[in-house]
Amino acid sequence: MSVKHILILPRYTTKGPSSRIRIYPYLPYLRKEGFECDVHPFFDDDYINALFKRKRKNLPSILNSYFHRLSVALKSKKYDLVWLQYELLPWLPYWVENIFLRGKTKLIIDYDDAVFHRYDQHRFSFIRGVLGNKIDRLMHSAEVVIAGNDYLAARAHQAGSKQVEILPSVVDMKRYQKKAQGQSEDEIVRVGWIGSPTTAKYLVTIENVIKNALNEKSKFIVIGAKLPAVFEGCSVESWTWSLEAEIDLIHNLDIGVMPLVDTPFERGKCGYKLIQYMACGLPVIASPVGINQKIVRHGENGFLAGNEHEWIEAITTLQNKPLLRKEMGSKGREMIEEKYDLQVTAQKIIKIIKQIE
Repeated sequence: MSVKHILILPRYTTKGPSSRIRIYPYLPYLRKEGFECDVHPFFDDDYINALFKRKRKNLPSILNSYFHRLSVALKSKKYDLVWLQYELLPWLPYWVENIFLRGKTKLIIDYDDAVFHRYDQHRFSFIRGVLGNKIDRLMHSAEVVIAGNDYLAARAHQAGSKQVEILPSVVDMKRYQKKAQGQSEDEIVRVGWIGSPTTAKYLVTIENVIKNALNEKSKFIVIGAKLPAVFEGCSVESWTWSLEAEIDLIHNLDIGVMPLVDTPFERGKCGYKLIQYMACGLPVIASPVGINQKIVRHGENGFLAGNEHEWIEAITTLQNKPLLRKEMGSKGREMIEEKYDLQVTAQKIIKIIKQIE
């Protein structure tokens, strides 16, 4: 029996970056292909707003999320397929989820983060004991695990998943135009980072780099988060992010950066900001962690910088060489068009679903 009716369970609404990138862009393609898709995110917009504003989460709202997910899960047996992001019920053990997921309905699970490390590397031994193997058991039970990179795919294979497919996080190149080349009107070179308040912590790792690499004709731009206090007194600006404006904001940069720390959780990240920069025709500088080493072809579309000296050298080089910025930006965009375009991965998703019997 072929799949017709799909229950899609994202972690977040479209306000949540991971769900907005990994799940929602595919809905028009699935529906055009004739699939009936019912979508029920776990957390609502209020939760996302509180998360980004670093406010205390509303307990009644969180409880409502669990009740809503349970009510949806009770109806899951009427669907041919469940497409789940991460897990059904956060912080509850596998056996609870298995009550709702077992049966004839097929299961696809998508991972773009090493969410298993929230449990198996938790500071409390009780959490590690109860939830440490939860994600592994979910991976094992799924018909297909879709992983955003090799690190996540390796974990799925280790868990004994039946089928593992690597699909990177991608952009819709129909929306992304190449940056118009040429110096900005004020002749300032803008080195920039785009992200959320929850990921701005990585900027602290290049504090000294920014203080020492920028010159009188360059600025560091933070898009989507408040400036970390350590940057006070530096030539740094904070720009407000919006979904409608994000591409234009990136176009106003000259160099895109993605610093990371090298820990197991960060190795599970999918390098989406690098993909966005390159889609806009920007050269990039990134820490050599996880998928960054695959996306960034050192010396071709950007630079990998593993220490403070390499970061300063990379920024200084690109600041002073506009032709190199243009050349690297063009090569990066070519790679995105070939490997990280929604039009390419949408067809792969459809193929994966159609092969499930």
